[in-house]
Amino acid sequence: MKIFTTFIKSIFIGLPIGVTLVDTFGYVARVDGISMQPALNPDRNITDYVFLNRWAIRQLHIQRGDIISLISPKDPEQKIIKRVVGIQGDIISTLGYKRKVIKVPEGHCWVEGDHTGHSMDSNNFGPVSIGLVTAKASFIVWPPARWQLIRSSLPDARLPLNCTEKS
Repeated sequence: MKIFTTFIKSIFIGLPIGVTLVDTFGYVARVDGISMQPALNPDRNITDYVFLNRWAIRQLHIQRGDIISLISPKDPEQKIIKRVVGIQGDIISTLGYKRKVIKVPEGHCWVEGDHTGHSMDSNNFGPVSIGLVTAKASFIVWPPARWQLIRSSLPDARLPLNCTEKS
């Protein structure tokens, strides 16, 4: 009986602590699909796992080039991972959106997959509310051969039209 009581106490103490840590700091998630190739999942036979850092976006401050996790605007049950191409006020040259050029509205960002043409992204659903952002991808944690910090970067070809600096 004592073992059972100890086990129950451990659950009542450990579970809230675990949930708090995940909600505050982050968690590891599997990256499915090819939309972020070559940055993530460069080999179709090996799946990357990334640390999604909730702490990094607690102030909802994201930058061009960040790889973020967000709730899909098309399906609220799904989380997607994309690169931030534009932030509020940026003028973006789109890739197949209903307008060739768009100004990202206040409180929104423009996200795209790195594998152009193989991604459900802002070119399909438009600017995304910052409120849908759940975390920033900070590290590739699996497989061991791919352990690395994920750096924010943006190819020159995808820089906003009103931006001369490279992120």
